Amino acid sequence: MKSFSATSRIESLYRAVLRIRRVEEAIAERYAAQEMRCPVHLSIGQEAVAAGVCAALTQQDGVFSNHRAHAHYLAKGGSLTAMLAEIYGKAEGCCNGVGGSMHMIDLAAGFMGAVPIVGATVPLAVGAAWAAKLRGEDKVIVVFFGDGTFEEGVVYESINFAVLHQLPVLFVCENNLYACYTRLSTRQPERPIHAVAAACGCKTMTVDGNDALVVFDVASGAVADLRAGSLPFFLECATYRWREHCGPNVDDDLGYRPQAEVAEWKAACPVNRLATLLHAMPECQDFMADVEREISEEINAAFAGALAGGIPQQTDLPGYLYA
Repeated sequence: MKSFSATSRIESLYRAVLRIRRVEEAIAERYAAQEMRCPVHLSIGQEAVAAGVCAALTQQDGVFSNHRAHAHYLAKGGSLTAMLAEIYGKAEGCCNGVGGSMHMIDLAAGFMGAVPIVGATVPLAVGAAWAAKLRGEDKVIVVFFGDGTFEEGVVYESINFAVLHQLPVLFVCENNLYACYTRLSTRQPERPIHAVAAACGCKTMTVDGNDALVVFDVASGAVADLRAGSLPFFLECATYRWREHCGPNVDDDLGYRPQAEVAEWKAACPVNRLATLLHAMPECQDFMADVEREISEEINAAFAGALAGGIPQQTDLPGYLYA
């Protein structure tokens, strides 16, 4: 991880959260064209967690994700063109066009994979951390998951194993309060999720997941401790998704979330928080305009490149099977 001045760190995180926001807004805008033939789970509103955590990592560190993977993939350095090509089902996609939005991988960037089954990547991440320790590698493994994952038994088994073997794994819970349309309080007992992880033996911390600077600071400390051989670390980030659970639209008309709650979380927008800091720095005004333009140009070029890709061939399908 490179040394940054305070201003450079804010600029870097702003670029990361804004890029994720603009990419996902572009996906939402173009989804209605019916050319993306897979479901998409967007992270609009939750960008600071991915940006803050991944800024604390090196390229060699590994990241696992879940069905809401775009932000983690991009923040870890995955190819935007390959990600979009995958969503469009093109052979140039990061999974050769046969995985879609919920199955992505970019090993060169250290993005180890994402799958849609809730909790499925948690034991994979623990296995990767165990392999890294056995090989003597200077590598930290991060796994991102939502609050709903804490209703899967394999998560507890994985945390227990990681603590028992003192593995270099950072568990990151993006607690956005809802699993599909059901609020956390109706699915789990009234106790903090991180407290359960602490009872299992993890070092824990809970943070404002919409503050990228805070997330970065805490994640940096956790990663440093893990490199030094500490117990596994569990980071619970309070955040909120703005769009529907699955899809490009806004579904607040369904009434499962109080309007006052939605407004409160939108007022805590992770992009605007960093923008407010930059607006107070006269030397950063040109930067903000420049980065907006650069991201727009990158997105347009990536969509064009993705759409120009080829269709996977049926004859290639056996190559993706394992038996």
